[in-house]
Amino acid sequence: MGLMLGGVACAAPLLRCDVTYAGSTQVIEATPVVDPYPVASRDIGGRFWFKPVMVGQGGRLDYVKLYAYLDTRQQPLLIHEAIHLPPFQTGETAYPLTGTHHLYAGPVERELIYSCTLQGVQP
Repeated sequence: MGLMLGGVACAAPLLRCDVTYAGSTQVIEATPVVDPYPVASRDIGGRFWFKPVMVGQGGRLDYVKLYAYLDTRQQPLLIHEAIHLPPFQTGETAYPLTGTHHLYAGPVERELIYSCTLQGVQP
């Protein structure tokens, strides 16, 4: 999905997160949604859940929220929430949105590592 600006096709914003647990990395991508509530969390190694949410329409981005949960086997426990608000860097080139985050949770302090890039935000 993309849009046209001045006769040039532009890609919709794309959030790409590299999420690592126990030496295994998953790439999780998110595109803008109007309603953040149906966005599903992704299982990370049976220990964590990760949920990237981008709210906006077209090339406009209202906010990015990143959630990390510990899987307690009873219910997920929120251990991290990061909120990113405009202005965002514009353009087609991906740029680091978050840097690298190291999260520790659970009785033996298991480590979840993530970093996210953002691209395709329109001015």
